[in-house]
Amino acid sequence: MNRPEREAAVRRIMERTPPQVPPELYADVVRRGSRMLRRRMAARRLMWMLLCAAVVAFTVWALMVHPWVEPPSETTPPLTGW
Repeated sequence: MNRPEREAAVRRIMERTPPQVPPELYADVVRRGSRMLRRRMAARRLMWMLLCAAVVAFTVWALMVHPWVEPPSETTPPLTGW
């Protein structure tokens, strides 16, 4: 049986009998789904807060340390008294 025949057979089976879902299952699904959405939203907010904290920490560090400025050379002493 090739793929189109299998798909057609599955469609016939699904169209012939309507799915039987217990009525109490709907309430459980809604409760679990809303809980999953709340957890996902909390995790997303936590990640954004961590990202913002990292950006602020990096900005403060960069303003304090000035990593873009080349440090003075310490290998040659300054020439004085010429």
